[in-house]
Amino acid sequence: MKGTSRRILDKKAVDTCMDRLARDILKKTANFDDLAIIGIRRRGVPIAERIAARIHEIQGKSPRTGALDITLYRDDLTLVAAQPVVNRTEIDYPVEGLRVVLCDDVLYTGRTVRAAMDALLAIGRPARIELAVLVDRGFRELPIEANYVAEHVDTTSNQVVKVHLAEIDGEDFIEVLTT
Repeated sequence: MKGTSRRILDKKAVDTCMDRLARDILKKTANFDDLAIIGIRRRGVPIAERIAARIHEIQGKSPRTGALDITLYRDDLTLVAAQPVVNRTEIDYPVEGLRVVLCDDVLYTGRTVRAAMDALLAIGRPARIELAVLVDRGFRELPIEANYVAEHVDTTSNQVVKVHLAEIDGEDFIEVLTT
């Protein structure tokens, strides 16, 4: 049986989501100097960079940014590949005492976020870890919730939410794929 695809957000809607996330993060930011926006590799990185750019546009200051590789912290590492590719974590400042907002594209089971927290804590001990996602599709396997969600999407177990970003995929849109 052939799967189907349905676009749920276009470029304009994705831009609106990025603005919403940036503004929501700023609403809860009392001390801008303690803020770090860190993207979970792969699609979380351009999301973090876009949020940081929008924060700069609004605030006139740029928060710290970074990229976090979670490959070695995944609980499904043996299922990913025989020789998984490990990318670089790019965080060039100490995270101790910072409010770190981890960014990712889709929150699903919570396992990616758990791995990201483990990877971040291996670097240092932030004062607080928060989570910002473009899409929350439910079906959690771990007790993890996002602090900032741009879009809640109801899905079924045979569906996948796929985020396309210009930096990686050439264009911005979000779709739901049904197998």
